[in-house]
Amino acid sequence: MKSLFLAGAGALLLGACAKSPAALPDTAALQHAAAPSGPYRSLNYQSPFRGFKSHTPGGPVSWRGVNEQQRERH
Repeated sequence: MKSLFLAGAGALLLGACAKSPAALPDTAALQHAAAPSGPYRSLNYQSPFRGFKSHTPGGPVSWRGVNEQQRERH
């Protein structure tokens, strides 16, 4: 445990002594890749609720009747 703490503290001290931070990568290439020009197919919006059927809760029913309905379906 003590050696891990010393290793971590040493890394922080060496990082604090660095003269200048590392340069960030050039982002111009990333911006060109995101440009909306090119032979792309258009994506039409489709609602995530398409085909959704609302289910309203019913009142309490006999469990025996529900079991009979399930047996008839299978």
